[in-house]
Amino acid sequence: MLQNIRDNSQGWIAKTIIGLIVVLLALTGVEAVFTGTSNSQNAAEVNGEKVTLNALSQAVEMQRRQLLQQLGRDFDASLLDEKLLREAALKGLIERTLLLQVAADAKFGFSPQALDQLILQTPEFLVDGQFDADRFDQVIRQLGYTRMQFRQMLEQEMLIGQLRAGISGSAFVTDAQVMAFARLEKQTRDFATLTLKADSSAVQLSDDDIKAYYDAQASQFMSPEQVVLEYVELNKDAFFDQVEVSDEDLQSAYENEIANLAEQRQAAHILVEVSDALDDKQAKAKIEEAQKRLQQGEDFAVLAKEFSDDPGSAVNGGDLGYAGPGVYDPAFEEALYALSEGQVSAPVRSEFGWHLIKLLAVQAPEVPSFASLQEKLVRDLKARQLERRFVEASKQLEDAAFEASDLAQPAQELGLDIKTSEAFGREGGEGLAANRQVVQAAFSAEVLEDGSNSSAIELDPNTVVVLRVKEHKKPEQLALEQVAESIREQLTRVRASEAAKAEGEALLAALKEGKTPVEQAESGQAWEVVEAATRSQEGIDPIVLQALFRLPKPNAAGQSTFTGVTLENGDFVVVRLNGVSEPEMPLAAEEKAMYSRFLASRSGQQDFVAFRKQLEAKADIERF
Repeated sequence: MLQNIRDNSQGWIAKTIIGLIVVLLALTGVEAVFTGTSNSQNAAEVNGEKVTLNALSQAVEMQRRQLLQQLGRDFDASLLDEKLLREAALKGLIERTLLLQVAADAKFGFSPQALDQLILQTPEFLVDGQFDADRFDQVIRQLGYTRMQFRQMLEQEMLIGQLRAGISGSAFVTDAQVMAFARLEKQTRDFATLTLKADSSAVQLSDDDIKAYYDAQASQFMSPEQVVLEYVELNKDAFFDQVEVSDEDLQSAYENEIANLAEQRQAAHILVEVSDALDDKQAKAKIEEAQKRLQQGEDFAVLAKEFSDDPGSAVNGGDLGYAGPGVYDPAFEEALYALSEGQVSAPVRSEFGWHLIKLLAVQAPEVPSFASLQEKLVRDLKARQLERRFVEASKQLEDAAFEASDLAQPAQELGLDIKTSEAFGREGGEGLAANRQVVQAAFSAEVLEDGSNSSAIELDPNTVVVLRVKEHKKPEQLALEQVAESIREQLTRVRASEAAKAEGEALLAALKEGKTPVEQAESGQAWEVVEAATRSQEGIDPIVLQALFRLPKPNAAGQSTFTGVTLENGDFVVVRLNGVSEPEMPLAAEEKAMYSRFLASRSGQQDFVAFRKQLEAKADIERF
C-alpha cells in the first residue's frame, strides 16, 4: 500500500506531459479539428460549437489503432464493437470540447516559445540527446499529424493540462483526515482461523450420478471443432541472392546519404513578445533598446535574462541548444543561417514577436567515407530491391491462388512446397495456428465452407502464406465413457466443497449465536492464531485477509466476531476476529507529507472527474 501511495503521489505532472504527447492525445482523434469540413456534416454540437463527422471518424480510427497496438497484432480486430468505439470516441470529443471552452473562457494560455521548448526537449524527438527534426517528423507522422497540426494539438493539450492542474492541484486534506487514513492503513488485527477440509474421500458417487450430470451438461462434452490446413509459404529472404547492386547505384546512394547530413547550429535569442500588453511598435522599440545595450558591450546572456519573454531559454541566457534546419520559424531560421559564429543579428520579426539572435556554435556534420558505408549501402539497396521483388511475388501468389482450385498451381509457379499443419480449433494452436489472422481465415465461410484458397496472409514483414482447409473435423458428442472420469473428479471436488461449506456455515451460525463455545468448535484441529496482522500480511490467503479486514470490531474485550470464506481448493475457513489495534504514535514529517500528497492527489482527481461531469450536465449538447 505504501508503495502505491508513493507511485500515485510523485511525478504525475511529468508523466502526464509525456503521456499527452505520445499516447493519450492520439486517443482523442483531434486531427479533424484542423481540417476543413462542412458545418452540415456534424456528429454533435457542444454549446454551439460543432463536432464534425470527420473528427469523429478520425477519433474512432485512432482509438482502433491504439487498441490494436495494446492488444497485439494477433488480436481479432473484428471483435471490436464499432458502436462502442463510436460512442467512446464521441464522448471523448465532447469532453475535450467542453474543457477547451472552459480554458478559453478562463483566459488560459501557453506561449509559442514554451511550446517550442517542450517539443525540443521531448525525449521521443531526441537522437543522442539532441533534437532531431527527422525523428520529430517520423513520430508525428505515425500519429497522423503535420507539424502545424501537432503544434496546435499540443497547445490545446497544454491548456487542458493547465485546467486539470488548477482543479486537481487545489485539493487539500486536513491533518485529521491524514491521521484517520494513517490509523486505518497501520491498523493491525488479531485473529484465528479454523479450516474445514474439503474431504474428497468422503464423497460417494454412483454411476447414476455421473450419468445424470452427463445428460444435464451434454453440451459441455463435445469434441472440439478442428481443421487441418494445407499452405504455401513465401519468404522474403529466399529472394536475397536474386538481387544485385551496381557500382553506379552504390555511388548514387552514397552521395544521397551524405547530402542529407545537415549541420547543427546552437542559437541563443532575446524575444520581446507582441501581445495585448505590448504592440508591434513597442516590442520593436524594446528589442532595439536591448540591441543598443549589446552594442555598448553588455553581455548577451545577461540581457536575455532581463529582456526575453521566452521563459524556457531566458534563464539560460537565451540558449536554445543545437537544432538543424526546419525547426524554427522561417524568418528566425533565415536570420540564424545568415550569421557567422559569435555574430548577433539585427532585430528579426517572427510570428511570436521581435528577436535578437546570436549564433553560439556550429556543429558540422561528420562525413563518413564511402568504404565505411559501403556494406550498409549494399544492404539497404538490396533490401529495397528485395522488398519490390517480395511484393511482386506476393501479388503473383495471391492472384494464382485466387484463380486456382487448390494450391498445386500456385506452388508450382513460384517453386514453393505445399505444407500441412497440425489440427487446431478456433482458439488457435502452435506454429502457424498461433497467428490470429490464420485462424480467422481458416474458419471463415469462404475457406471453411466454400473450400476456397485464402488471400495472402502476412505472418510477419518477411513471410506471407496462402492456405486452404485440407480436413474439417466437426464437433461430435463425446461418449460417456470418454468423459466419465473427468466428471467424477469434478463432481467429487464440488460435493466435497459443498459439504465443507455446509458444515462450516452451521458452525459459524452456532458461534455467532454463542451456542458453541470457541474451545468446542475445533474439528480435529486447533485454531490457528495470528497476532497483529497487517492489510498486506504475507503468508495469509488474500481471500482470508480481505474477509478479515471487512469484519466489524468486536463490541467488547474478550468477545469475537466471525465470518467464513471458501478457498479456491474447496476448503471452508472460519475466521474469528479477536481484536483491532490502531497505533496512536505520531507520524514522522516525511510519512505525514507522503500520506497528505497521496490523499490530496486522489481527492484532486476526483474533483476533476466531478468537474467534467458538471460541465457535461450543464452544457447544451446535441448528438446527431
